[in-house]
Amino acid sequence: MAKTSQRRHRAALLAGSVAVFGLLAGCGSGDDSAGTPRTVPGTAAPATGGATTESSTPTTDPSTTATDSATASASESTPAPAGTRCHTSELRASVGRNNPGAGQENFPVVLTNASSRTCTLYGYPGTAFVDASGKQLGPDPKRSSAEPETVTLAPGQSAWAGLSFGNPEVSGAKSATPAALLVTPPDEEDALKVPWTAGEVPVSGNESSVRLIPFSPGTGA
Repeated sequence: MAKTSQRRHRAALLAGSVAVFGLLAGCGSGDDSAGTPRTVPGTAAPATGGATTESSTPTTDPSTTATDSATASASESTPAPAGTRCHTSELRASVGRNNPGAGQENFPVVLTNASSRTCTLYGYPGTAFVDASGKQLGPDPKRSSAEPETVTLAPGQSAWAGLSFGNPEVSGAKSATPAALLVTPPDEEDALKVPWTAGEVPVSGNESSVRLIPFSPGTGA
């Protein structure tokens, strides 16, 4: 029952995100950028479900700007105190199983506390799809207007943020197959790098937006 409830919660959040973005596009308002880049290097796990980062060591390439895009600030409103914030070096990143629907691909981006202390996440991750050379593929993600919550992670606990985009075969957007997803924790500058094995993503055209919803407790499974 717990798993079923969690799946419903995840589906509701993702569905709400898609609805909100439709409204934002129609009204021409809202936050259409991922925020001011703050380098968030990160490796997301394969999108086939539950894969984790290859390494918690940030891998940035100064010759590219992908990490700048991936570091978009996740904080809005009142962030958690700096002393309690989870740092990149304390986290593992992964990408959970796809939960597709209505032409949308929906993935939970999961951060797990790998340290020995309790820490907090607040807001959105910075994300960027990159090719094998580290070059960013596609535009910066858009964030929903959902109100972030502070998620407290004891050692071993996880939080997830929703990442959604239109299936290129349905939307007609130009597509590419990333080598990895860079994931930057909120208010951090170093990213984690996760191999991407979920196939093509939209990179240009009217339907190329990647959307994010803020962190919630759990893995989104």
